[in-house]
Amino acid sequence: MELYDETKSEFAALRERAGLSIEEAASITKSSLRAAYRHEKGECSPSPLALDKLRHMVAGRAPDKEAKFTFIDLFAGIGGLRIGFEAMGGKCLFTSEWDKYSNETYRRNFPHEEGHVMVGDIRPYTETEEGLNKIPAHDVLLAGFPCQPFSIAGVSKKNSLGRPHGFLCDTQGTLFFNVAQIIKHHRPKAFLLENVKNLERHDKGQTFATIMNVLQNELGYHVVKKVISSRPWVPQGRDRIFIVGFREKTDFSFDSIVYPEGPEPTLGSILEKKVDDKYTLTPKLWQYLQDYKAKHNAAGNGFGYSLFGSQDVARTLSARYYKDGSEILIDQGKGKRPRRLTPQECAKLMGFSRGNRVWEIPVSDMQSYKQFGNAVVVPVVEAIAEAMAPFIVDTVESDVPFAAYG
Repeated sequence: MELYDETKSEFAALRERAGLSIEEAASITKSSLRAAYRHEKGECSPSPLALDKLRHMVAGRAPDKEAKFTFIDLFAGIGGLRIGFEAMGGKCLFTSEWDKYSNETYRRNFPHEEGHVMVGDIRPYTETEEGLNKIPAHDVLLAGFPCQPFSIAGVSKKNSLGRPHGFLCDTQGTLFFNVAQIIKHHRPKAFLLENVKNLERHDKGQTFATIMNVLQNELGYHVVKKVISSRPWVPQGRDRIFIVGFREKTDFSFDSIVYPEGPEPTLGSILEKKVDDKYTLTPKLWQYLQDYKAKHNAAGNGFGYSLFGSQDVARTLSARYYKDGSEILIDQGKGKRPRRLTPQECAKLMGFSRGNRVWEIPVSDMQSYKQFGNAVVVPVVEAIAEAMAPFIVDTVESDVPFAAYG
């Protein structure tokens, strides 16, 4: 049974259990810093709504206990991969994310813990032995390495500009090799990599063949892969490829993933009842989108906006959603212009806000749309982590020595 310190105010007790500083608690509860300090000392009581927010934060955090395994989170975005593996008893030791706005969201939702290091660009850490040694030893490596060079949209854009893509790209296309260097140096017991479905088809399959050759033959891991749709978990058609590798041979299979029972969800499950008018398209933008779609329909193309109701399933949310919202517009009824999803609806669509988990959005709408569009669908990762966890824990407990990689 958890002990409760009766000398502390309820605000202070909840704040500590949520892992928040007083400044962070003040921001989350929409209180001034001065008021938060008074709440902390018990000099006055915060509003019931403020306390509810803190209770939700506590409910969404895994209970403090000894870690079953450790992991690092590379190209972390806003932390979708981390959520799933923390839920299985993992402890994150090291995070790398180079976008400052994603960093801001990540830090808000994952309060600092002792022993955790967060950095920006991972590349300097993989250029030398000294740099690699600054990355802590870990049991599991997680990486949603940048997918732009391998995505259909990214390849099409680079081709039109006459620029190289995939492994010929001098920037993002080589980041997979930075991941490989970390695996080679630290020899984690397992890894999970995530990317767009088109990775398998890029460059007639040569890109994916290169990746698999590095992981299996050069690094010696036992690797399986699967394209998984988010459809059973959230009302969005989003397919992503997941690559799992174990240093030792195991019986892990994607077939052991547990899928939700019952009917697949529709947009009604994530739509808010009251939405600010600012998310409704302006007359000018709505007219532009209608004209654009009509022009392409006349030419026999399928380009243009997509309109959805509460019983529908959305298209894939992309990082460009902030531009006009055209890929997922919500029908508001006859005579009313459609609207964009709100950032909190996007959080639900991607599974970040789910059940008792409250997801804080400290950035602008534009940045939040980019972040969710680039993120993983959290419940999909949770299901994969649940399937991997027994095998990870077995390897950690057995701690089988492994010959140094030559």
